Amino acid sequence: MIINFFLLLLGLGLLIKGADWLIDGSSTFARQKKVSDLVIGLTIVAFGTSAPELVVNTVAAYQGRNELVFGNVIGSNNFNLFIILGISGLIYPLVVQRDTIKKEIPISLLAVVVLFVIANDLITAQSGTLSRLDGLILIGIFILFLLYIRNQLSKNPIEAVEAPKDFSKFKILGFIILGLAGLVLGGNLVVDSATGIAQFFGVSEKIIGLTIVAAGTSLPELATSLMAAIKKNTDIAVGNIIGSNIFNIFLILGISSIVRPLEYDTVFNNDLYLLFGGTTFLIIFMFTGRKKRLDRWEALLLLLSYLVYTILLISKETG
Repeated sequence: MIINFFLLLLGLGLLIKGADWLIDGSSTFARQKKVSDLVIGLTIVAFGTSAPELVVNTVAAYQGRNELVFGNVIGSNNFNLFIILGISGLIYPLVVQRDTIKKEIPISLLAVVVLFVIANDLITAQSGTLSRLDGLILIGIFILFLLYIRNQLSKNPIEAVEAPKDFSKFKILGFIILGLAGLVLGGNLVVDSATGIAQFFGVSEKIIGLTIVAAGTSLPELATSLMAAIKKNTDIAVGNIIGSNIFNIFLILGISSIVRPLEYDTVFNNDLYLLFGGTTFLIIFMFTGRKKRLDRWEALLLLLSYLVYTILLISKETG
């Protein structure tokens, strides 16, 4: 049991550090090749911050661990929304200035609805399965989202950042190789150890995915948003979370279901209801009223809601 916990922590550490190395190496190479920061942000950095969830889900999907696949994505999105935005909002009230991010929040709500409809097969009225065709649909929507963001950001380009001059080609290649190796090894360790922990405690992989694995793979988003909130850059604090939630549903679940069709347990609908409610809550408080921001008391409400949800989730499983 202790070994499984150690391997889980080691795996999460490798995932996070691997994503960090991959971003550093790939973005530096791209800048040296005069690739714009816009393209880098939409591809390399976006992929890097979502890489932990992507690798864990790809491995879990390949092994047929459906509960872990859905638990990780839905759990990560809830953790992002309730915990990370909640803590960020306690540090500094969240006000979104950039129009692009304002439009991303309703898109993240749409992503929840699309996943609910597809996973429950409401259109075909069949048993819930995320098929390869569903995966292609999700990825197709994700590509449209990227094109939309690219079009929006091209109107307001991000300030360019110079590539580090001390990065040789050998160092860049080393970072990329180490990053990929860390992601692959870390992903396998997380899936195997999480499965062992679930079996030891007699709980489902759903619970492990919704809690421990989801929180662990969300650590890059946590670090980014907290630092942004401390620096009072609320656009990054909110945009990082909302963008990650969109990536998780459209890209990561899309790829996971292409690797292997995923049977969907309708018990996850409760977690989707929570995600839908939290995103709606965010829209109401950030886009209506006089202040149009997420104040500290509202951020605290997000945190407390997630705490109650987690307690009920675990007590229902173990009781």
